[in-house]
Formats: sequence, C-alpha cells, structure tokens
Amino acid sequence: MQVRLLGRSGLRVSEICLGAMTFGGTADEAEAGRILDRYVEAGGNFIDTASNYTDGASEEIVGRLAAERGRDRFVIATKYTGPIRPGDPNAFGNQRKNLVQSLDQSLRRLQTDHIDLLWVHIWDATVPVADLMRALDDQVRAGKVLHVGISDAPAWVVARGNTVAELRGWSPFCAIQVEYSLVERSIERELAPMADALGLGVLAWGPQAGGLLTGKYADASSQAGRLDPDDRRMTDENFRIVEALRAVADDLDATPGQVALAWIRAQQPDAIPIVGARNVGQLDESLASIEVGLPPEHKARLDEASAIPLGFPHEMLARFGIGTMRPAPMDA
Repeated sequence: MQVRLLGRSGLRVSEICLGAMTFGGTADEAEAGRILDRYVEAGGNFIDTASNYTDGASEEIVGRLAAERGRDRFVIATKYTGPIRPGDPNAFGNQRKNLVQSLDQSLRRLQTDHIDLLWVHIWDATVPVADLMRALDDQVRAGKVLHVGISDAPAWVVARGNTVAELRGWSPFCAIQVEYSLVERSIERELAPMADALGLGVLAWGPQAGGLLTGKYADASSQAGRLDPDDRRMTDENFRIVEALRAVADDLDATPGQVALAWIRAQQPDAIPIVGARNVGQLDESLASIEVGLPPEHKARLDEASAIPLGFPHEMLARFGIGTMRPAPMDA
C-alpha cells in the first residue's frame, strides 16, 4: 500500500484503513491477530475502532495486538459519543463529561497514553460547536489526543467548527468520516467539496455497502435471511447499480467488491476506504483492489448507473456554467 497524508495533519497513513469493528465479534482475537498481521505485511498502519464496537472488546483487542507488535508503528483512531455505560444519561453524547470519561476508558482499553486520532462518532446537536471544539482542544493540550476528526456530521458543523478553531488557535478537525459508496454518493453534494476546500482527509465507511457491492446478492429477494429485509440499501435501483458493477468486474477480471473500492479511489482520489474483515481471506480480497485500475469507459458506466441529483444550488449554477463541486483548496 502507498502512504498518504491525512488532510493537513502531517500524519502519514496507509491508503486503506483497517476497520476493527469485527474484532471481538465475527473475528475472535486469534483471527483478528492474523488479520492485523496480513494488513501490516501489505504495508498498512492505520487502524480504526470505537468505544462501543463489540461492547468495548474491539478496543481491548486492538490494544493488546498493537502492544505486542509495537504500538508506535500504528496510527490508532477511536471514537467517542456512543454509550459507554447503561442507564447513565451522561454516558453518551458529544458533551465534555462523556468525552473525558469515554477517552479515559479508551486509553485504558488500548493500553496507550495517547490516541493518534479521536473521532466525534456522530453529531448529536446538543453541544454548541464552539464548546465541542474547546473540549477537544483541551484533550490535545493534555497530550491524550494528537489529532481530532468528526464522523457523520453535516458540512456546516465541520466548517463552523474549523472556523472557530482557526480563530481561537484550537485544534481543528483534520478529517471527516462519512458513508460513501456506489450506492451512497450524497457526500458529493456538500461534504466532499467542503473537505476539498478545507484540506480535510476523507475516510469512507461502508465502501462495499455492507456486502451489497461484493455481488453476493443477486436481487432484492436473495437477501432474505441474510440481511435485514428493511435495510435501506435493498432497493431495485441499487441492484441495478450492482448489475452494472458486476459487468465491469467481469470485463476487468476482478471481483465486484474490488471494483467498488477502485471506484472510490477514482472518484475521490484522496478518500481512504475503511475495510473490515471477518477473516484473512476477506481482507486479502479487499487489499487486492489496490491493483485494480478503472479505465475511463468503465468508470463512466459506473458513474452513470449510480448518478444522484446534486440539487440546489449545484444544478442551477451548472446551467450557468459555474462549477461548485471541486473548489480550489484554501491556502494553508
């Protein structure tokens, strides 16, 4: 894997991030160790977990595995916001109290004195943006956190947060984490252009749409008993995208899942997919996507099959020949 900079943080991370959401769940500790070793062998150094993944087991396993292999070689990212203690109304959310207690818990589980990248797991709208940025900056100044990012938040929240941080000399968000795939392109309206303009890294979760884009589901009916029948991704429109994806994969002698990851790199060159795995074989298949090139004609077929309306004001401005989607980056 190649190494790239994460936004303007100066952090050097691998072009695929290893998602540890399966650790302690569908991947026991022994298998998680094999997955991590294979990832490291391929040149990976970037691990993403969260305080509430597999009820905390994910952080504990990542902590033990990283300690055994040399913690400082890894860029470890974790998240706070989700509940860390049942029945306590202050044990979840963006507020400072939950931040402090969740972070201390994560440090203990991960067997480390600092988190390389702490994500706000989800924007909860109860904490003023300025208060959130100040609370995060306090953890950076205390040495518990090196960099901060935010996941699953509107573009205006991220932009306002970084504006306040720049004005006050606080630590800004260096990256966003967003759902992004061939069947979920909404970030192209506001979030991706904002990240371009502000120099933010972009991590894409769900790049294979929970298995939908691996091609293992032939149609909406075939998911019965395997996925939630109410899963919002199980639509006729999305299965038409999968059909186009399969055709392109056949042309390129690759798997649909590999082409789905290659499309993200082609569409958003700075985006880093987060790839989880239940076993080494699954990880190997995803890592092989690095070698998949996507010729322009094949990318065009996927773009057309998965196109979304950009809405106002982008479509109105486009009628006047004004581009809005790939702004020039702001000066550092």
